[in-house]
Amino acid sequence: MAKIPENYFPPKEYWPQYTYPEEFIMPDNPNPVYALLDKHVDGGRGKRTAVIFGDRVMSYAELQEASCRVANSLADLGVEKQDRVAIRMVNCPEALMAIFAIMRLGAIPVPMSPLWSKDEIAFTLNNAEGKYIIVSAPLMEEVEKAKGNFQYTKNVIVVGGNPKDWEAKGYLSFDPLLEKGSSKVFTEKVEPDDIGVILYTSGTTGPPKGCIHFVKELLCESYLVNKYVWRLVEGDILGGSAPVSFAAGFGTFALIPFYGGATVCLIGKFAPDVLLDTIQKHKVTVLTGLPTAYRALLRFPDFDKYDISSLRMSTTGGDALGVETFNAWYEKTGQYIYEGLGATEMVHLITSNAINMKPKAGSIGLALPGFDIKVLDENGNECKPGDVGKLTVVGPTGPLYWKPYADNERLLKTQKESVVEGRAKLGDAVYTDEDGYIFFVSRESDMIKSSGYRIGPAEVEDALKKNPAVADVGVIGSPDPLKGEITKAYIILKEGYTASEDLARELVEFCRDYIAIYKLPRAVAFCDQLPRTPTGKLLRRILKEWDKEEKYPTIRIS
Repeated sequence: MAKIPENYFPPKEYWPQYTYPEEFIMPDNPNPVYALLDKHVDGGRGKRTAVIFGDRVMSYAELQEASCRVANSLADLGVEKQDRVAIRMVNCPEALMAIFAIMRLGAIPVPMSPLWSKDEIAFTLNNAEGKYIIVSAPLMEEVEKAKGNFQYTKNVIVVGGNPKDWEAKGYLSFDPLLEKGSSKVFTEKVEPDDIGVILYTSGTTGPPKGCIHFVKELLCESYLVNKYVWRLVEGDILGGSAPVSFAAGFGTFALIPFYGGATVCLIGKFAPDVLLDTIQKHKVTVLTGLPTAYRALLRFPDFDKYDISSLRMSTTGGDALGVETFNAWYEKTGQYIYEGLGATEMVHLITSNAINMKPKAGSIGLALPGFDIKVLDENGNECKPGDVGKLTVVGPTGPLYWKPYADNERLLKTQKESVVEGRAKLGDAVYTDEDGYIFFVSRESDMIKSSGYRIGPAEVEDALKKNPAVADVGVIGSPDPLKGEITKAYIILKEGYTASEDLARELVEFCRDYIAIYKLPRAVAFCDQLPRTPTGKLLRRILKEWDKEEKYPTIRIS
């Protein structure tokens, strides 16, 4: 068994306070694979469909056997309990086989984004000290560029392609592991306090940060999200395109639906026609996706040609949905989108509008049972409804950073800032209404502080997006000698509109009907692109760099 050094964890005085609801009962066998897979087979439900991927269909019994074969082969390769094994894979059944095989051994899966560059791959694999990395063939290019910098990794296991070609290059092929491994069913004994997964953040603000999550966190979060959000049971089919081998997609497609004994329907990559066809063909009952996916679906001209009547629920998170998209989806489908808030540091969701199935437009919902959320002001006092403050939370999951002493104690500082007296601070500025619904305003680091006011950029963006001239917009705080910061908008115009000072003033004037006067943009820059991640998240730090270097001409509005 691999022994994890004590200094790979933060000092215990900086740990979050873990609390578990009485209703959650730890299984007698806490190995996650038992709760997610084996219990269904043992209970006579092995013929139930576990995975749909295109025309491929796998039952729970077939997935169990495949994971056992891969697990036994990995054991033959020297993988032991608490070893780290990385996965960088496209959505496919093999990704689930690999994840469950790693867990079955009591080893630790380390999901890696399919979008990462060679530097991010090498950094994360070395930081995790991954013994092996399992990679889909289409994602090998960056891995091959990075492999010269691998410090701990014995070899790369490639999924797909010609096994002989990969073996000729010195790699291992996944196919023989699956075909030749023993089908003997087993689960390595693990304890609830053993590490269950290390999830890495996306690395948009610096090197990816490893977040430790114990076995008990994975099981409790799976139980809570399934019971109070998706309510998945036999016959339910969960569909979407989030990468199963990274962060949110890991919880969405490798944990929660299996806890409920449901089916996951994977697609390789998001495209409106592919997703709609998948819903129609496989009768998906629950859809989950980023807000950008819903907006793309709403813009898709052939939307109405597809039958999506099988859907009973649509959920979202990862970015602000916005009132406009919420309302447009309801008008289009007659169904609500249930928005929630989650974080890599918290495994998955901590709030949702699905708690009582009464969503409020613009809200991220109510706290999941088991999570105690408080909104605190700068002095640590609880905010009144309507007052913006910092979201803090105590519950069964929490931020705990891997290797905090590495890189000049980079993450030790982050750990101290992220947990105060046991409460997790996720860096979100929010407020509540009189009914306890939580409304996301901004990341705290993105809040605009102008003349004593705190302004959330998303609210200004939503106002500007209502104007027919605006195709896209990003808002930041720009340094100002008198006000501290002013609101600055980077705007992409729709075809047929020409950038001008008059138009900038018209757009600002337009916003008066939707936001308070102190929130109005005081600077406008027209641009031809906005910096976004491949999943659609706006990179405000890049906008701030643009502002500093004056990348685009700025029109000041007095």
